[in-house]
Amino acid sequence: MRALDVRGVGEAALAWVSANRGEFRLDEGALAAYGDVNTSWKPLGELAQVCVCVRRTTAPGDPLHETATELLEFAWRQTGNGALFGELQRLEPFATYPLEVYAAFASAGLRHPGYESAAATVARTRGWRVTEQEPNRRLGVLNSERRSGIPEHADPAQVLRHTWLGALPEPWTFERAAGYTLTHVVFHLTDWGLVPQGVPRSVAAYLRHWLPPWLDTCLEDEQWDLSFELLAVAASLPRLPEPAVLQDAWSTLATAQDATGAVPEVGPGRDGRAAPGGFRYCYHSTLMAAFAAALTTGRPGWNGTEDEAPGGPRPLEHAARQDRGGRGAPG
Repeated sequence: MRALDVRGVGEAALAWVSANRGEFRLDEGALAAYGDVNTSWKPLGELAQVCVCVRRTTAPGDPLHETATELLEFAWRQTGNGALFGELQRLEPFATYPLEVYAAFASAGLRHPGYESAAATVARTRGWRVTEQEPNRRLGVLNSERRSGIPEHADPAQVLRHTWLGALPEPWTFERAAGYTLTHVVFHLTDWGLVPQGVPRSVAAYLRHWLPPWLDTCLEDEQWDLSFELLAVAASLPRLPEPAVLQDAWSTLATAQDATGAVPEVGPGRDGRAAPGGFRYCYHSTLMAAFAAALTTGRPGWNGTEDEAPGGPRPLEHAARQDRGGRGAPG
């Protein structure tokens, strides 16, 4: 599959996201007691993160870059230009999801000093340091602290050892839950694909060996959402998998995308299960299609032309510096 074809998948996915941006709006429930974060802040944060990634893998003036910029500005406005994070901090002082969402904006130069000051105060407490979390989630919080200018409260290397992936488990123990856990471990270690050298050498070698058969398994079962996340992981490693692995996977996934650009989380499958429709059941997989496409086409050598060796130059570093250097609305 040519680079243009992979880019086409990403373009169509981002076009669908843009056409459906209204579904990402925060409503009154976003600050309600016992509100469902998974249907409000989580989608908005995922939208912001994907847009940050697309921006840093494309040049200003590129239609993808401009669409991602518009969507990021839209998402930032939904937060009251950051003011709502302070409200969340007041309502749930020790909740970590506000910082995790905010960090995506902060990495693009969209910051709210008042919220950062309040979050930094809480992050210095013993209560914050001992919040009980799954290890992969703790890695996410540590990366969010770093992106927001807050000192990390723990050593990521030590936390990594307690994750499923960090233990280098028997490859046959891979299943759906482990798959989503390992993808996010890699995203947090690499700052969402920005720094492939963030993956320790032993983990990178393990993934380069076992990611292809795991990806084949997910594709065979038509787990489109997880397959896109695994492709994003592949594009985040210090050394990419064989080009044929990426090309075959992208060719299969392209068939799951409909004419509007949307991709369901799962396909009909061999057992005849029906894929539910509607925004809720395709927004995340469609965002992941745009995310994986941006990371893949942003890496030199993804199609076999010039793969770099571990320890080589960090892809996307210049674009990332541009994102982090600004203040106010991205551009």
